[in-house]
Amino acid sequence: MIQEKIITLWRSNRLIKLGAGVITGAAFGFAYWYFIGCNSGTCAITSSPVNSTLYGAMMGLVISYPWKKDKD
Repeated sequence: MIQEKIITLWRSNRLIKLGAGVITGAAFGFAYWYFIGCNSGTCAITSSPVNSTLYGAMMGLVISYPWKKDKD
């Protein structure tokens, strides 16, 4: 059951699209920390490169997640 769903997801390129969204979001999160960031350390997300990158990856996942089911 689960294996069939994973194979179906892989064949429909959804996993590739999700992965691309996560990687792109992580890159934007790191770039935000690098170029804009918070120097004082009081900003919860942007004061650390790890937090900023993980937050960006999560936002990339949310944006690239297929909310509507495909009509097969």
